[in-house]
Amino acid sequence: MIMTPASKLEQWSPTDLQSSLNALQLPPLALQRPLLMIGHGTRNDSGRQCFLDFATAYQKLDTSRPVFPCFLELTGPSIKEVVAHCAAEGYTELSALPILLFAARHNKFDVTNELDLARREHPQLKYYYGRHFGITPDILDLWQSRLDALDSPENNPHNIPRSETTLLFVGRGSSDPDANSDVSKLARIVWEGSGYQTVETCFIGITHPRLEEGFRRARLYQPKRIIVLPYFLFTGTLMEKIFDISAQQQAAHPEAQISCLPEMGMHPQLFKVLRQRELETQLGQVQMNCELCKFRLAALDGEEPHSHSHDHGHEHGHGHHHGAMSTETEADYHQRIWQVP
Repeated sequence: MIMTPASKLEQWSPTDLQSSLNALQLPPLALQRPLLMIGHGTRNDSGRQCFLDFATAYQKLDTSRPVFPCFLELTGPSIKEVVAHCAAEGYTELSALPILLFAARHNKFDVTNELDLARREHPQLKYYYGRHFGITPDILDLWQSRLDALDSPENNPHNIPRSETTLLFVGRGSSDPDANSDVSKLARIVWEGSGYQTVETCFIGITHPRLEEGFRRARLYQPKRIIVLPYFLFTGTLMEKIFDISAQQQAAHPEAQISCLPEMGMHPQLFKVLRQRELETQLGQVQMNCELCKFRLAALDGEEPHSHSHDHGHEHGHGHHHGAMSTETEADYHQRIWQVP
């Protein structure tokens, strides 16, 4: 059997995409406060450009305030560079949104740390830090529509029923168990009521089970088809790795057809989620799950908490205090938290 290439799955022509974006009914913004869109960053040129194109498209949907894309690491422009540009333009307040799927270390600690460091050079700035994308009905609708498309004769020429198909849900993988558990939760929600034989959750890096083990577990059900669902926003090195491993698995185990879905990409549903997250920062409605944040727990282990954010104009809006000993320097504190496994 031949693996269904990602290029044959849901694709948006420039005309269709623009038409769909024009038809979006986004709620109006409460404020015309500039938006800092913060991506993870990648050395992959295609992945970087996808993020920048995403930010450009979002800006075109509403030009009432500027949108500034930047990256946490691996590529530029950096958070520090863009904050400096905003300060030079005379802005004093910014909404800052992490364009991330789940709340792991990057969202809970690294991005906020970079904003804090940038503000030292521009103390007149005040940030309103927003929420990651998380598990939302709009994103669930996106994946359900893509799975429905895989039932078409073009993508399922052998008419393999869902009852003989296993879903393989692939997350990025994190050192934060809270984020990894959200991947498993989302996989279960996607599978519930879908009619698929079962769902297996795996990861492409950092944690286990890895993708190869996910394929091994999926084959234990002896499915006639395995659908790989990579839970990624944009293309990049890891998406290419997922496609490569899937192709290798298809060649080694031709008894089951492998269909590999593409990343979410430039999808109208994501712009709806992004608008909601921006509105939350403007209305002071941001909420995050900090009770299970291992960085918070490690920081508060036997110590008196301190607010690393609210005392200097960096508003999380979710009461997330990291904490540190009064005798511990900031550099020592950050190094200690970074090393939390």
